[in-house]
Amino acid sequence: MGFWSRLKLAFGATPTYDGVGAGRRALAWMPGNPGAVAALLTTQTELRAKSRDLVRRNAWAAAGIEAFVANAIGTGIKPQSLIEDPGLRETIQALWRDWTEEADAQGLTDFYGLQALACRAMLEGGEALVRLRYRRPDDGLAVALQIQVLEPEHLPVTLNRLADNGNVIRAGIEFDRLGRRVAYHLYRSHPEDGLLAPMSGGSGMETVRVPAAEIVHLFRPLRPGQIRGEPWLARALVKLNELDQYDDAELVRKKTAAMFAGFVTRDQPEDALMGEGPADASGVALAGLEPGTLQILEPGEDVKFSQPADVGGSYAEFMRQQFRAVAAAMGVTYEQLTGDLTQVNYSSIRAGLLEFRRRCEAIQHGVIVHQLCRPVWRAWMAQAVLEGRLELPGFARDAARRRAWLACKWIPQGWQWVDPQKEFNAMLTAIRAGLLSRSEAVSSFGYDAEDVDREIAADNARADALGLVFDSDPRHDRNPPAAASDPVPPQDIQDL
Repeated sequence: MGFWSRLKLAFGATPTYDGVGAGRRALAWMPGNPGAVAALLTTQTELRAKSRDLVRRNAWAAAGIEAFVANAIGTGIKPQSLIEDPGLRETIQALWRDWTEEADAQGLTDFYGLQALACRAMLEGGEALVRLRYRRPDDGLAVALQIQVLEPEHLPVTLNRLADNGNVIRAGIEFDRLGRRVAYHLYRSHPEDGLLAPMSGGSGMETVRVPAAEIVHLFRPLRPGQIRGEPWLARALVKLNELDQYDDAELVRKKTAAMFAGFVTRDQPEDALMGEGPADASGVALAGLEPGTLQILEPGEDVKFSQPADVGGSYAEFMRQQFRAVAAAMGVTYEQLTGDLTQVNYSSIRAGLLEFRRRCEAIQHGVIVHQLCRPVWRAWMAQAVLEGRLELPGFARDAARRRAWLACKWIPQGWQWVDPQKEFNAMLTAIRAGLLSRSEAVSSFGYDAEDVDREIAADNARADALGLVFDSDPRHDRNPPAAASDPVPPQDIQDL
C-alpha cells in the first residue's frame, strides 16, 4: 500500500477499491507481488513435484490431464504445405509422412505421438524441452533429423550466474545482452535418475551447453517476461489433495462401520456363544453369521445390530461442487474430469464443449503449433534441402523465397460432436451460402482436402469401371429433371 493510501486510511477515508481496505475480512490477506521470473524461481520445483505426485496417484488429476491431451493433440496436428506447385507439394507431404515414423530418437512413437508426450510433460511439469537431434546421412533416415523430448528437470532452475562470455544465465537459460535466448544448460540425465539413466555419463549432474537453435522450449506464457512454465495443476493442488483424503476417509469410515454386523451383550462373558469359533492367537473369537441362520439366545443375552450412519444427502452434491472447482482450475469441463453425465442434456454439454474447445484451440495454435510444430517444420525443411531430398531454389539465400517455401497450414484433429447430423446440416448451409469453403470444412475434421478429393476421385473412377451406382453418389440423380418439352406449371414459374 502506497504512502498516500495509508495516509487516507489513517484519517478514516473510504478506500477507492474494496480490495485495499484494512477491515476484518482483509486481516489475514498478505498479498505478494513477485515478478514473472521470481514467482517461479523458488516455487517451481515444489509445484512440479506435487503436480507429478498427484498425477501418479490421483485418478481425477490423471483424468484431467488425459482429457486435455486427447482433445488438444489427439491423433496429431498435421501440416499441409501451401506451396502452389501441386507436384512439389505432394513430394514434400510424402517425404514428411516417411519422416514422421522415424522422428522419435528413442523409437517408441512417431512425431504425433511426440506431440502428445510433449503436451503431457507441459501439463504435468509446466513445460517441456524438445531437442533437435541431427543425425549422419548414413543412418538411413528419410531426413537426418530426430526429436528427443526431455522433462523440465533437465533444466536446473537454480543455475543463475554470469557466463564466461558475458551473457547471463537465469534458471538454466543463457541470455545475451539483448535478452535473446542463446543456449540452454541441461543436465545429462534426470536429476532423480542419476546413474540409472542411459545417457548419464559420469555422475549425470554436470550440465551441457546446448545452443538455443537446437532446443524447443514448450510452455504456456501467462505473464510478460516469463521464462519458465507453471504446472497446470498449480491452482488445484491443495483442493485435489484434500478432496482425495476426504473421499478416502469417508470410504474407510463406511467400510469400518459395515464390518460390524451386530453386537452381543451377555451377563457371563466367559460363556461361549452358539456358533462362536475357537479363539485365535490373539484370544479373539468371532461369532459367524450365514444366510438363513436362526440364532437361539441364552437367558441374559441380547443382540443389537449395527446401524452405521449414512454419508448424508449432501455428500454427492458437495463432491460435485468441489469437482467443478477443480475442473475450472485445470481448464477442462466437469464431465471430462469425472465422467459424470447424469445432469447434462444436448444443449448444456454442447455449450460446455464449445467453451472448452475454444480454449483448446487457443492452446493448439498459440502454444503447440507456434512453439513446437513450426520450429520442427523449419528445421526439417532446412535439413531436407541440405541433404538434397528437396529442390527448393533460393531457400538458403533468399529470405522471401524461404518464407514462401516454408508456408504451411497446421490441421488439428477434428472435433466429434454430440449430434453430427445437426452439425453437418449447419456446415452444408454455410458452404452453400458462401460463408465457408469446402476445403476449410474438410480441414475442420482433421483431414487434408486434397487427400480427400483424390480419394473421392479414385472411388468414383473405380465405381464407374465396375458399373456400380450408389445412392450416395450425387452424380447419379435418382429423380432426373423433367424434359424440356414438358410444360412448367404456373406455380413453379412463380417459385423460380
